[in-house]
Amino acid sequence: MDVSTLRGRPLVLAMATITTVAALVGAGVAHADSTPVGPLPAGPVSITTTKPGQLVAVALPRASASSGLVWRIARRYDSTVVRQVSEADVGRNVVLVFKVVGSGNTSLVFALTRGDTSSKAVKAATHRVRAA
Repeated sequence: MDVSTLRGRPLVLAMATITTVAALVGAGVAHADSTPVGPLPAGPVSITTTKPGQLVAVALPRASASSGLVWRIARRYDSTVVRQVSEADVGRNVVLVFKVVGSGNTSLVFALTRGDTSSKAVKAATHRVRAA
């Protein structure tokens, strides 16, 4: 078999097919995000000063299961400064852990909403991370 073919098809066509499938799969993932959160009510703001390589944990009070309320990340944050590494229910809190991966400043903004499909925030909390 010639190296320029793949199962009888020209290699260029096979690569184009693979690229197209990968693009479609990626597009599907992009649409799987939850509904964006609209305006946020005033909420507490905390600040952590740290350095790359450290972990930052944010604890948010868990709403009762019957309320249907969930904490969500409400705004984009700089992933060159922090990356989320875990999330767990701990006692009466939801704890999110971020690894500081670079220097800079970013804000982790959370909203309490009625599930992932609501754009209305009932509560908000902001955690600013300063990494030097």
